[in-house]
Amino acid sequence: MLFHSSIRKEMARSFGATVVVLATIVMTMLLIRTLSLAQRGSVNPTEVAIVLGYTVLGHAPTILTLSLFIAIVGTLSRMYRDSEMVIWFCAGQGLGSFVVPLLRFVWPILLMIAALALFGWPWAHQQSQKLRDRFESRSDMERVAPGQFQESAGGNRVFFIDKDSVGGKSAGEVFIAATERGVQTITSARAGRVETVGQDQFLLLSRGQRLETALDNSSIKISEFDEYSVLINEKVREIDRAAPPRILSTQALLEGRTAPFMGELSWRLGLALAAVNFVLIGLVVSSANPRIGRNVNLFFSLFTFIVYYNLINLGSSRITAGTYDFWRFMLVLHGGMFLAAFLMLLKLHWNWTFAATLRLRRRRVIRADGQATA
Repeated sequence: MLFHSSIRKEMARSFGATVVVLATIVMTMLLIRTLSLAQRGSVNPTEVAIVLGYTVLGHAPTILTLSLFIAIVGTLSRMYRDSEMVIWFCAGQGLGSFVVPLLRFVWPILLMIAALALFGWPWAHQQSQKLRDRFESRSDMERVAPGQFQESAGGNRVFFIDKDSVGGKSAGEVFIAATERGVQTITSARAGRVETVGQDQFLLLSRGQRLETALDNSSIKISEFDEYSVLINEKVREIDRAAPPRILSTQALLEGRTAPFMGELSWRLGLALAAVNFVLIGLVVSSANPRIGRNVNLFFSLFTFIVYYNLINLGSSRITAGTYDFWRFMLVLHGGMFLAAFLMLLKLHWNWTFAATLRLRRRRVIRADGQATA
């Protein structure tokens, strides 16, 4: 059918172009943030591309939803502006007739958004967390880079080397500042090399001095040495902590049913339900006066998108804090948005107005009075 095929073809072109543009913008922003994390030592610089890929995958539901919403609003607004909608309306196709071709186009995208929100989102965060934990668990010597002050894994030492050898086993101009057992020590040496004794790694310093200062300033001790060894394979202490909800599977969230788990679940389900609602919202908000300009309609649509997503985020935080019920929030926000968009679509489809409703009611009253008099 010409009506269905023409809408789907133009929608597909608009959606594809929008996805490319938004994905490029988001990847650029996330790349800057990932490089900043790598510079601060939170991410391995050699794994920046992998971390970026996982981060983009986690944001894919939002990118696809916004692209779909912009494609619907942009396509239908163009049809209103070029009077194509008037032609379809005169041919007997109301605004509600666009629901079927839209659903035939968007249902694969909606399934993809739901799958990414329920399964792709936790998997991407889980993989990113594994990369960060693995990078944080490396030894102190692996953390040190020439010309940079680097904190140890335990957080109680600071290392600095001026230069190192090709294999990274020896260094020149070594500086170590440490705080242990109420004593602050500053050690400097002309050279140092790494040696392995059993399961331990030691940094053997040569020709240096050591300054020990008590934290209560009660004593100061200065000593010089020809050779001094420092244990450097200190690992990050294991901390018993619960896994964050965002890296847990959706099934685990359903089984846990705690407030943080339900808050995370409301966010994931909200991404999928919002995509469905935005199909109807896009169909409704695109129906505007063409004289006001396309940009005004597009800005209003983006404002609607931002408000909706902020409400999802706010509700997720309130559910996590235990101050709001999960089912009540899902029903009020997503059910209310669906009902409001559906009623507005019926109003536009049947061209209902308040004045016309009053006139129709008045005619019925007059007709009823006339029949009663007769």
